[in-house]
Amino acid sequence: MREVAFIKQNKEKWLGIEQVVDGKIKKNPDDLSSLYINLLNDLSFAQTYYPKSKTTVYLNHLSGRIFQRIYKTRRTEKNRLSYFFLTEVPLLVYQYRRFLSYAFLFFFLFVLIGGVSTFYDKDFPKLILGEDYVNRTLENIRQENAVGVYQQGSNWGMMVYIIVNNLAVGAKLYIYGIFGGLGTLFVLMQNAIMVGTFQYFFHQQGALQESARGIWLHGIFEIFSMVIEAMAGLILGASILFPDTYSRFNSFKIGFKNSFKIFLSTVPFTLCAGIIEGYVTRYALKMPLMLNLILLLLTFTIISFYYLVYPFIVHRKLKTQYDTVL
Repeated sequence: MREVAFIKQNKEKWLGIEQVVDGKIKKNPDDLSSLYINLLNDLSFAQTYYPKSKTTVYLNHLSGRIFQRIYKTRRTEKNRLSYFFLTEVPLLVYQYRRFLSYAFLFFFLFVLIGGVSTFYDKDFPKLILGEDYVNRTLENIRQENAVGVYQQGSNWGMMVYIIVNNLAVGAKLYIYGIFGGLGTLFVLMQNAIMVGTFQYFFHQQGALQESARGIWLHGIFEIFSMVIEAMAGLILGASILFPDTYSRFNSFKIGFKNSFKIFLSTVPFTLCAGIIEGYVTRYALKMPLMLNLILLLLTFTIISFYYLVYPFIVHRKLKTQYDTVL
């Protein structure tokens, strides 16, 4: 069957499924299951005969949405907050996983730019980090206290300042996505270049290990969250630029709803990063090296598992449960 005929034959059915997914038409669980099975058959056919077609992409996206719709009926039986973090967000991260790849790709590219620029221009750190910060850090390194900048002020004051600052950066990374994703990339570039510059600057001073022991205690949660916030901003931008079969406004509504949930999931990690920076980082060089490494490994394991591994586990688990019911 030619693709045009395939679309013409099933267009009304797919539009009806869209209305069900958007909540405009109410269906009981059995009807939803029937629609899902029918849609999977269409998707399988399209993947076989039109593997690179926009029709296949559309059906794959629609089947993912109706799959989520089926399991959202479980929310009334569960704690809403736990459902949000343990099921809803992981499924959304899985659904938009390619945007996470894009966010990481751009992040590492900008970090590399910062490092290379510092390698070729010794004054580049002053341009990016500020001359006063660089001079104070050099003095701290001479006093064998590479993380001395994190020991200023009170624990509470430092924590509040860092949390407010990081939440503001995260909000910019997300909200600026409304400019077609370009605003998100600009904010990500500013911060990622700073990370690359910062780390290579310490390397040049022979204090990379000491700085990493302190900076990454809070930096793992902070920087990883920044990448996830950039992911959410790119999703928001893509919903405007690439509406697919939806009107641009409806595409934006769906993109905003889903991306905002992903953005919200980073808030607990941002709060934890601020607490660690205010109360733990200042003691990084005084604690035993083994304890330091354990904390670094623990924070990295928690956030990388949640965003990189757990979404696949949740998706596979729910799909298995659904197939079993059928």
